[in-house]
Amino acid sequence: MKQFFTLLILCLLSANLGAQKMNSTKKAIIASIEDHKENLIKVSDSIWEYAETAFNESNSAEVLASYAEKNGLTVTRGVADIPTAFTATYGSGQPVISVLGEFDALPGLSQKTVPTKDPRIDGAPGHGCGHNLFGAASLGAAIAIKEQIEAGKLKGTVKFLGTPAEEKFFAKVWMVKAGLWDDVDVNISWHPGANTEADVQSGLSLIDFIVEFYGQAAHASADPWNGRSASDALELYTNGMNYYREHIKPTSRIHYHIQDGGQVVNVVPDYSRIWVRVRDPKRKVMLPTYERVKKMAEGAAIMANVDYKISLVSGIYEMLVNRSGGEIMQKNLELLGPITYTEQEIAFGKGIQEATGKPQVGMDSKIEPLRETEKNPGGGSTDVADVSWNVPNINLSVTTAPKDTPWHSWAVVACGGMSIGHKGMIYASKAMAMTMADLFENPKLVAKVKEEYKTRKGDEKYEAMIDGPPPIGSN
Repeated sequence: MKQFFTLLILCLLSANLGAQKMNSTKKAIIASIEDHKENLIKVSDSIWEYAETAFNESNSAEVLASYAEKNGLTVTRGVADIPTAFTATYGSGQPVISVLGEFDALPGLSQKTVPTKDPRIDGAPGHGCGHNLFGAASLGAAIAIKEQIEAGKLKGTVKFLGTPAEEKFFAKVWMVKAGLWDDVDVNISWHPGANTEADVQSGLSLIDFIVEFYGQAAHASADPWNGRSASDALELYTNGMNYYREHIKPTSRIHYHIQDGGQVVNVVPDYSRIWVRVRDPKRKVMLPTYERVKKMAEGAAIMANVDYKISLVSGIYEMLVNRSGGEIMQKNLELLGPITYTEQEIAFGKGIQEATGKPQVGMDSKIEPLRETEKNPGGGSTDVADVSWNVPNINLSVTTAPKDTPWHSWAVVACGGMSIGHKGMIYASKAMAMTMADLFENPKLVAKVKEEYKTRKGDEKYEAMIDGPPPIGSN
């Protein structure tokens, strides 16, 4: 019995210490986000229903921009010559802390909020990466900080950036080039996930380009000798890339998508088109692979006796990690504690896992410790990385789907439109706003984060991997 009471007193002391760490500003931030909770969910659900793809997110962007204006932020639409990109700011002077909000969907992933595959609209897009949650959570954080600046509790400027087209064209690269982070001291970002952690992993650099082959059409049976097949060139090119896979670094990746291989079987195709992507954890490794793959296009054109054209779409860097920022975020995650789920939500999660062939373990709600930064991480890529090479970036992952959920799938869409996703969104909003408050209140933390950024970047000069204006209207 004595041991029981001793343990109880220790638990109460621990809880009290946690409460002491939650200062008045952070309490006010949490209260603000709770006050906005239902509206933020409505904003997220509206974007979930619109499910607009890259550079087509006019309704989604407007939902966010209008809610920002309603809450007293100054909105500038159409920045960086992108109709769906915008900024929303409040305050004056330093520090300037920015927060990112994405809102584009993926093609063909429409899904109802049920734990089995069931499209809401056949063939329509869906938020298979949770970006409906992304933008809403980040705006909630910006509004909470705005209210503290307005109340005189914090000093400086908060800047929300509505960033479209992350899934395909990487609009942040054009936004960086337009100077939208030039006045920013530290940037905050997050991403929906299947676990909760301060993210200090890098991700992969990549480059996207289109190869087109131009031949001569002819009757495929009557006089094929008069034809020069663009489809032959395309097949030779893909064979070359596939043989080359054996000879690239184990960390590198080559993907391609055939967009046009000819129209009918009885015509020698005079045109073909392929979208190619090259990745690696290090840009300096990725670029030579890219150059070699481009040469293969020339070789394929020579063999098929056709002409060819290579067009750069865009490219992005690997993430420049900031562990000092990750440590600040980590403390706020531990202060908030894990997300809790109802029996119904756990059952929903297990239903997702059953439908996708995963162990039925439910939700992963624990706060992960701050991991060591891997030298060559796997995973995907993001244009947040280009922001991170221009301003210190603090990144966060928050649980919005069950453990082991396949990303970019209907399962993520299902969770993003119901309470599992909503809980993660509100949690992310609080964690980001609390971390932003630390930066506003403590100049030494800002200096520490900026010093690590300068050290990690070193002498490398950032060069945007784009050629021309944003491809608005491209499919």
